[in-house]
Amino acid sequence: MGYTITNKPIFLNMINFLAFIALIITITVHEFSHALAADILGDPTPRSYGRLSLNPLVHADLIGTFLLPFVTALTGLPTIGWAKPVPIDTYNLAHPRRDEFIIALAGPASNFIIAIITAIFINITGYNLIFLQLIILINISIAIFNLIPLWPLDGSKIFLNLLPVTESVQWQDALSRYSTPILLIALFLPINGSNLLSIIMTPPIQFFSRILIPGF
Repeated sequence: MGYTITNKPIFLNMINFLAFIALIITITVHEFSHALAADILGDPTPRSYGRLSLNPLVHADLIGTFLLPFVTALTGLPTIGWAKPVPIDTYNLAHPRRDEFIIALAGPASNFIIAIITAIFINITGYNLIFLQLIILINISIAIFNLIPLWPLDGSKIFLNLLPVTESVQWQDALSRYSTPILLIALFLPINGSNLLSIIMTPPIQFFSRILIPGF
């Protein structure tokens, strides 16, 4: 990235803390975008659950949003986390398959938009701050991770709603059965000092980061 990281513990802890804050912002915008898309398309469910909000607390999962990211930030591990999924009711949608596709896509799309806006701000102002670089990097990472077509990630809903109905039902059954073990294997199976998930995600993350982050 476009900054030099020293090996001083205080500096590294500050970077990890900033990454934690960036992650909270990222997943809040991501879930709010799902809720907003559903609301626009006629489903009041997210609004009735209080999810049409940019307040991180309404989207927060105790473990995924606060505990795990905070622990990883303190220990120097990659900052990871998640929020509660936004509830939707497809019976309220005029075009259920098309609209569910749009709602699912809204989350990753919002992360790419935030990354692009932040990159434009850096280029216009010259404020190439570490926190802004982290905003870009984490938004890109969350977007790409969610586009993986495994249940319950957004990518699975995007994928299923692109298929014919019969094939979609068959694939949905398979994804509901096998997505969790596939994700666990991808995350924990060691491959040349890394894991399958990192191997899959790193090239697109690096591609977009080189475009958007000065000096990446």
